[in-house]
Amino acid sequence: MVLPDDVRRYIEQGLQCSHLEVSGDGHHFEAVIVSDAFDGKTRVARHQLVYAALGDRMREEIHALSMQTLTPSQWAADGQSVK
Repeated sequence: MVLPDDVRRYIEQGLQCSHLEVSGDGHHFEAVIVSDAFDGKTRVARHQLVYAALGDRMREEIHALSMQTLTPSQWAADGQSVK
């Protein structure tokens, strides 16, 4: 079974994050991801960056991932209350 710490590690290996929280039950996960890489990108493009970091794991190990993708300035302004 995949644990939230595993998902966190997978994301960190493929995407530079300044803040990353992952929770879940082994099949369904929720993540708050803060990265400079999201600057100027649409929500879809941000999610594609995360999916690219996860690679085949998204199809093979992770059933569902709900994510909040924020830039550091969004996180500093109001993202910390997004939890």
